[in-house]
Amino acid sequence: MTRLNLTVEGRTEQEFVSRLLVPHLADFGVYAAKPRLTALTKKKGTVHRGGIRRYEPLKNDLLEWIKQDGDPDTFFTTMIDLYGFPGDFPKSAEASAYPDPYERVALLERAFAEDIGDRRFIAYIQLHEFEALLLARPEKFGEYYDHRERPIASLVAMCNEFGSPELIDDGEDSAPSKRIGKVIPEYLAAKRTVGPAIAEVIGVPTIRRECAHFNQWLTKLENLAS
Repeated sequence: MTRLNLTVEGRTEQEFVSRLLVPHLADFGVYAAKPRLTALTKKKGTVHRGGIRRYEPLKNDLLEWIKQDGDPDTFFTTMIDLYGFPGDFPKSAEASAYPDPYERVALLERAFAEDIGDRRFIAYIQLHEFEALLLARPEKFGEYYDHRERPIASLVAMCNEFGSPELIDDGEDSAPSKRIGKVIPEYLAAKRTVGPAIAEVIGVPTIRRECAHFNQWLTKLENLAS
């Protein structure tokens, strides 16, 4: 049996993976348990989880988990945002010089995988954050925010300016979640539940069609059992 252990950055991603990806991957013979949150800090033997400030706690937590489970049919992966990325991450300075986001994230993922150093580890860094997946079909925000036609229409128009929602930048005021929050402020307080629910309405096939990097990762996970 092929098993998959996932480490995700926050509770929104945790809910998204549990609701959409776990049942999806089961259809491919890949069985994933509830994803666990990234290690933020470790104090007096206690791991505090959720978010990333520094690379070392994330790395050490992954290495410990990998060491604990030596089954060759158990794989490990991550879902962490490029937005707000820690500066001490392997190749971070070099990657910042790459203007193409796809080249930048590919370099970081290679460096991440090399640093972990286990064939069962699949590095994945989300371009540029989870909310990019929701902008694959921004009109679906209307399923949860009725009578907000004008703000949602502005989201749609904005997304049409980019070739892919993964290319929406990661500026402090212009990252995907910031753009959504500007026109639908109430989303930010409810994103843990509303975000995955909107993703469910959009559907995995549409998300992967619009988000090439996400699709590459999901395809790798689907093929683990074979």
